[in-house]
Amino acid sequence: MNCTPTGVPRGSDGLAATKASTATKAKTRTKTKTKRTLVVVESPAKAKTIEKYLGRKYMVRASMGHLRDLPKSQFGIDIENDFAPKYINIRGKGELIKALKKDAKNADKIYLASDPDREGEAIAWHLAFILGLDPSSDCRIVFNEITKPAIQEAVKHPRAINLDQVDAQQARRMLDRIVGYKLSPLLWRKVRKGLSAGRVQSVTVRLICDREKEIQAFQSDEYWTVGLKLRKVPKAEIDEKVAQARREGVLRREPEQLGDPVGYFAFFADPDGNTLELSWGQRVGLEVILAGKPGE
Repeated sequence: MNCTPTGVPRGSDGLAATKASTATKAKTRTKTKTKRTLVVVESPAKAKTIEKYLGRKYMVRASMGHLRDLPKSQFGIDIENDFAPKYINIRGKGELIKALKKDAKNADKIYLASDPDREGEAIAWHLAFILGLDPSSDCRIVFNEITKPAIQEAVKHPRAINLDQVDAQQARRMLDRIVGYKLSPLLWRKVRKGLSAGRVQSVTVRLICDREKEIQAFQSDEYWTVGLKLRKVPKAEIDEKVAQARREGVLRREPEQLGDPVGYFAFFADPDGNTLELSWGQRVGLEVILAGKPGE
């Protein structure tokens, strides 16, 4: 009767081979999987590039923007309780949150690398809540450019989440909600249904309306801009102009030298009958021409 298990070689070496194979499998099962550092950014396009820069010890995932926000179906702010906000996970982000939690569980370290502004700081704060991180721990990294040196330098200098920036973002978000949810229904009742009010929108509309009123009330008046261009010319050129004016019968006063500061001058008429002065050597003119040219 054959008692050799199927797949085990016959002979004395068969049992030894089986034991060695079993031991190898057991050793393989007990070998722990090396954990990696999880980095969470906002954009999936950035995630691929950053993961390439950081190498195999890092896994980079994207939050796709905000994961928590005020609810759309209700006001979401307890004004009587120091304006306490009520945040919920954004609808449609459930699978993403689940995947991030799974990656966080398999990571030995987590860095939140959302954008370096107040909105990005708030996203990092919400991520810390979702992933169970302490906001005061060194879990936040920032960078201002997607280059290999900038990314590698950022992971060397993690910091705590900036709660001042988080508070600034929350204040802006809650003001948007308060103005929008409180004033819009008032507009529906008093003006027309479908109108909306907003923290920025309403002020901008007011500025546009005020400007339009100014435009409509504006009364145009005719005005002229008179310019004067001076240049340094020799006295002989003045005499040529005077001779030409004399020939054409438009010389109204012969040239005369009165000394400093009046200088040498003559009067003649222009085509419209206005009297013009042609002068040379006047101190005022010379000071204008020579301004900024000391020594000339």
